[in-house]
Amino acid sequence: MQRILIIGATSAIAESVARRYAADGATLYLLARNEERLSTLAGDLRVRGASTVATATFEAACPEAFERLLHETWDDSGPFDIAILAHGSYRDQKESERDGTMALRELQTNASSAIALLTVLANLMEKEGKGSIAVISSVAGDRGRPSNYVYGSAKAAVSAFCEGLRARLHKKGVHVLTIKPGMVDTPMTAGLELPALLVAKPDDVASDIVTAIERKVDVLYTPWYWRYVMWIIIHMPGKVFKKLNL
Repeated sequence: MQRILIIGATSAIAESVARRYAADGATLYLLARNEERLSTLAGDLRVRGASTVATATFEAACPEAFERLLHETWDDSGPFDIAILAHGSYRDQKESERDGTMALRELQTNASSAIALLTVLANLMEKEGKGSIAVISSVAGDRGRPSNYVYGSAKAAVSAFCEGLRARLHKKGVHVLTIKPGMVDTPMTAGLELPALLVAKPDDVASDIVTAIERKVDVLYTPWYWRYVMWIIIHMPGKVFKKLNL
């Protein structure tokens, strides 16, 4: 029976991942900001077959509380076989361009908080000498684009941090997976004009994540075609790239 910790558990992708593990009878510990949604999700996962489901509230804006929270969680329901970081936000790029405070807030939510959490998780799992840490980053971090460079900058930091962390923890028996979804049909992307052919469903992304954790993949692009889309964008000459509205 696997023990799974999910941080940002009420995000659409995280919920789909949790349902898959619940169907296998896993023990789940869920952290998220909204207590009511957590309670509803926990009830749903119990019905779906989870062995046990515990919850606690978590606020990404309070990094000073992360170490205490994670140590209490670990003592209460751990050690965990898998820890998944799925929290984040996606605010309007134009809003962050106008307001430096908002830009910094986005970096805090999507980068600084993830790095702080990963630091604590890494130390806990390193002591166990086993386990997997899976982190939802984004294809947006592969190259800064005018449409989302604030969000992309945060995800670039997370991806770089995970690369170094993976090399460090590999020697200790701990696996680190960087997850790079493309556009996904979730509440976070609601209202954005997205090309229908490139938009994935959360459940399809969740399936890819669970498989990648099982296979100990280092970096997952999901859906698969985003690896090739981003290869083109990454290698596009600067003179061409800056003229495009990406």
